[in-house]
Amino acid sequence: MSELTHLDDDGRARMVDVGGKPVTRRIAIAAGRLDTTAEVVGLVQSDGLKKADVLPTARIAGISAAKRTSELIPLAHIVPLDAVSIEFGFEEAAVTIRATASTTGRTGVEMEALTAVAVAGLTLHDMVKAVDPAAQLGGIRLVEKRGGKRGVWRADALASPEHDALASDGASRRAIVLVASTRAAAGTAVDTTGPVIAGWLGSRGFDAAEPRVVADADIAEALRAAVDEQPAVVLTTGGTGVSPTDRTPEATHAVIDRELPGVAEAIRTAGRAATPTAALSRALAGVAGRTIVVNLPGSRGGVADGLAVLDELLPHLVDQVAGGDHAGRPIAGAGGDEPVGESERMEHGGAPHA
Repeated sequence: MSELTHLDDDGRARMVDVGGKPVTRRIAIAAGRLDTTAEVVGLVQSDGLKKADVLPTARIAGISAAKRTSELIPLAHIVPLDAVSIEFGFEEAAVTIRATASTTGRTGVEMEALTAVAVAGLTLHDMVKAVDPAAQLGGIRLVEKRGGKRGVWRADALASPEHDALASDGASRRAIVLVASTRAAAGTAVDTTGPVIAGWLGSRGFDAAEPRVVADADIAEALRAAVDEQPAVVLTTGGTGVSPTDRTPEATHAVIDRELPGVAEAIRTAGRAATPTAALSRALAGVAGRTIVVNLPGSRGGVADGLAVLDELLPHLVDQVAGGDHAGRPIAGAGGDEPVGESERMEHGGAPHA
């Protein structure tokens, strides 16, 4: 049994010295719920309560609380938060709360995520108590944490041991394709890369749904939501260049636990063989929990180059991340079904291959 780290040899409370720990990317996800009535849920959804802006107010309260966790929890460290996000969901007679906190530091942010859920929930209660004073806040718990010496910890793995066993056997073959293109999201341009990637994944045994097309400004939220679904693979396309609106690498860095620089560099190298502008790509690849995240360029040519690289690496990588030891397989060929000309090596909106 592990010892309590917040007690000294004499059993007195102490603050743990984390000075010797490595600085790593750390993420914590917490959840809770406010059980109320169907009437209140409807009023919250329609913003029909006398205290208006219920969800925005609760979200701001939760984020503010996360930033002040060390003032509320006596032995908690002051943590430089990278980001805090709070999402709400609805059941017939309940509002669900989910908070994600992240930092790049020497200690985790579990308490920050839990505090965000607690205060967001208390704020919801304050907003609805005039209609339902019997509303109950509960179920506040840590759902997942990443980073540090334990790597990835998930509550559902403890509650359901077969969850990890299935993942280790390669049973999870879900894949998500994200397209970062402001023009395609607005309907002023046609997405030509997402369907190619989804088709490629499907032909290799992955369950890939319709590509999700989002504006460049929304890629961070979309990528975080995709990773939260815990698919085996998330492939993005677009937004990897040096345009002021290109934000895919930053969004990727915010969600991954470990980078795979060799994968990203291999994709760049393959692209440079066709066009020098591939060197401008800032694309990343990495692992978020047990999800592999890879940025591909936004051009058909760049996608073809990237898929050709992944054709050789992805099966082995999926098995490795799931805990297996894939022996590899022969290269099936390039990522596209037909030659791609230089005109098709352009980004959505006319930017270069990157």
